[in-house]
Amino acid sequence: MNLLILEDEQLASDRLVGMLHDIDQELKIVGVLKSIDEGQKWFDSNELPDLVISDIRLLDGLSFDLFRNLELDVPVIFTTAYDQYAIKAFEVNSIDYLLKPILKDKLVAAIEKFKERKANNKFPADFESLYDLIQNQKKSFKSRFLIKSGVKIVAVSIEKVAYFYSQNKLTYLVTKDGKKFPLDQTLEVLEEQLDPDVFMRANRQFIVSFGSISEIHPYFKGRLKIELEPASDLEIVISAEKTPDFKGWLDQ
Repeated sequence: MNLLILEDEQLASDRLVGMLHDIDQELKIVGVLKSIDEGQKWFDSNELPDLVISDIRLLDGLSFDLFRNLELDVPVIFTTAYDQYAIKAFEVNSIDYLLKPILKDKLVAAIEKFKERKANNKFPADFESLYDLIQNQKKSFKSRFLIKSGVKIVAVSIEKVAYFYSQNKLTYLVTKDGKKFPLDQTLEVLEEQLDPDVFMRANRQFIVSFGSISEIHPYFKGRLKIELEPASDLEIVISAEKTPDFKGWLDQ
């Protein structure tokens, strides 16, 4: 069986590939792609795989866009880190979904469901209806992060996150109890995934949660300087241009 993976987080895709090989060593993974653009190019030059496992949100948009635009007749198992994200849509259309972090027994069950339906030629994949349902729902935001910690992989819920920052072209997540983890995503990608009522882009280097701000001080030339809890070794200054938006965010 030829299987294509669409997943924009390296750690998640590595873990998925490992589980798939454990489940069935005869599975042939024909590609691991991170974006709609990569998917477009791949499908333009390759035969359809037997099965696609695809994250809902890729680097450049919803994976539904790819399937709709190419009018692909291919069975898909969707994955999502959003625990309330279009679940009803999948139930209505009888398309499998896996909630991240993906559990091995759930993946096994989804593969078996695919094999059963393949034998009966039953793939009711209505991508147009799925897309409409997704677009009409209230936007959901990221609820957890799958992170490598030493030899372990852990899931950090969004409620435990104090802030994010970048340094030397790397991105870090800092929890409320002071733990620091590296992330694959840039701050620009994270900004799209986070609830703007809870998190704000303070400057080019920091995204902070409301609860992480311990002190705010007036600074030179109309700027603000903020202190975070847990404390950061880096100075965090809000520009004069961003100060009104920052104050409005605090006072909403």
